Amino acid sequence: MATLDEFAAARSDELQQLDLRREAEPMWFQHERMVGYVAYADRFTGRLDGIADRIDYLRELGVTYLHLMPLLLPRPGDNDGGYAVADYDQVDPAVGSMADLEALARQLRENGISLCIDVVMNHTAREHPWAVAAQAGDAAKHAYYITFPDRTLPDQYEETLREVFPEFAPGNFTLVDGMGATGRWVWTTFNEFKWDLDYTNPDVFIEMLGVMLRLANRGIEVLRLDAAPFIWKRLGTDCENQPEVHHLLTAYRALTAIVAPSLLLKAEAIVPREELVAYLGAELEPGDPQRNECNLAYNNQLMVQLWSSLAATEGRLMSNVLASMGQAPHDSAWCTYVRCHDDIGWAITGEDAASVGWDQFAHRDFLNEFYSGEFAMSYAHGAKFQENDETGDARISGTTASLCGIEDALLRNDDAALDVALRRMELLYAVTFAYGGIPLVYMGDEIGLRNDDDWAADPADADDNRWMHRPHMDWPAAERRAIDGSLEQRVFSIFTRLAAARAALPEVRAGGTVDILRQGDDRLFAFARRHRRENPMWMVSNFGDRTLVVKPQALYTHDVLPAQCVLSGAGAQMIDDVITLPPLGWVWLTR
Repeated sequence: MATLDEFAAARSDELQQLDLRREAEPMWFQHERMVGYVAYADRFTGRLDGIADRIDYLRELGVTYLHLMPLLLPRPGDNDGGYAVADYDQVDPAVGSMADLEALARQLRENGISLCIDVVMNHTAREHPWAVAAQAGDAAKHAYYITFPDRTLPDQYEETLREVFPEFAPGNFTLVDGMGATGRWVWTTFNEFKWDLDYTNPDVFIEMLGVMLRLANRGIEVLRLDAAPFIWKRLGTDCENQPEVHHLLTAYRALTAIVAPSLLLKAEAIVPREELVAYLGAELEPGDPQRNECNLAYNNQLMVQLWSSLAATEGRLMSNVLASMGQAPHDSAWCTYVRCHDDIGWAITGEDAASVGWDQFAHRDFLNEFYSGEFAMSYAHGAKFQENDETGDARISGTTASLCGIEDALLRNDDAALDVALRRMELLYAVTFAYGGIPLVYMGDEIGLRNDDDWAADPADADDNRWMHRPHMDWPAAERRAIDGSLEQRVFSIFTRLAAARAALPEVRAGGTVDILRQGDDRLFAFARRHRRENPMWMVSNFGDRTLVVKPQALYTHDVLPAQCVLSGAGAQMIDDVITLPPLGWVWLTR
């Protein structure tokens, strides 16, 4: 209560007015106008104060939500792209100051754009003042972290833990000298310089509440809760998605809403589909009441299945997986995306693969070979990430343009192949813009940025090939979006067209339900979006390599009136209630 009183008293009049507006329209973030943009501040404009000069660019793209990747003060040297935070109350001086961040939040808000930044929940850098004090013998701060005097318990935990980064951070515990006579084994899930916090300690809970509220009082409207599924440990489990995680996030939602009702919490929960919807407040066990947990969560299952369907040239697996997911609670929203700053991990289970007669390991191997370019007929220019020699598993790095064939077509100077590659990109984003939620555009996708060939030039990045798909923004290339027929104009128009169509269709707003529709052809992927007050909306898409003709009567099973096409991909059309879909073709339909 003392913490809440402190931050409520410090909240500015301007932000209190924002709170009142958001309380009057609590589902504002579900609006069809919502389009997100994700970027590293330094790679987008160099510094925070330069972003204000690019607000018109963001508005041209239809952006109403800007997520700036980790920018709080990181440890020096290797810091995993900013996810090893050394101080939650300072901004990395390489991009600016906390005053710059506060000013930017205000400028964005004045232009109808909400600012999102990361709060790394699970761990701090070992250079964080709490960890430094713990190493110096401060018993209270020592209790902020999970440590052990010997390997007895760590070895028992390791039996059921997975290695997140088996190549450069094997194991989950690190021996730290100077903490006791013989040192202590510190829990380090993600890297030896990232120390896991102990949320069984109420002081840790309150400290992190203060971190969230300080940022909210600086005008941040969305907090991305990084690594949230890992914050509670239980012996004999994988120490992910434990029930206490959901209780803690629900408590954070309730407490932050008292001080800052306009603040949204977004779960960074890249977890199996049966665990995912719970982060939005769905019941943990049958019969449980709905909770108010996070407002937003990433729909990683949609992202994975889009890339799987593109390589397999069919939509069966995607239809089965998404049909088996629970619906997002009505007062929440998915963040739908094609790519992000991370690798693509193939979250495909044995049960998923068996539903279409495939072997999960064979399909994962195929996807890794296809998107790394090792498959003979692949158009992709990606790379395997964190290949595990023991399991043979891997993930994929690469920009959207490089993975969907734009880079390959340009290297071969093949105009026909470029046309097809652009249709692949358009199909991927057409699904994410229509599926329901907030579609996110990763920086550079809108102008077709390819892999950064010099990603390993910085020694701090040389062992992490994810930097290949985190290039610096190419502003001269972005200027070419005004040149008719240029690559940048063709790609940019995909996004402006989708955003404009979406803004005019209340049917695609978040909330409501998504129903996967079966159209009798493995190559098709189709779904319906329904709300209580809006008309239904349908999307039908062809992931195959042949033209398909669809008679969509099945789409209207529960509806009285037929639909009309409101947007379509190249060559797709609807005439007399018959849809013609060329390869990679798609249509949006509504009344």
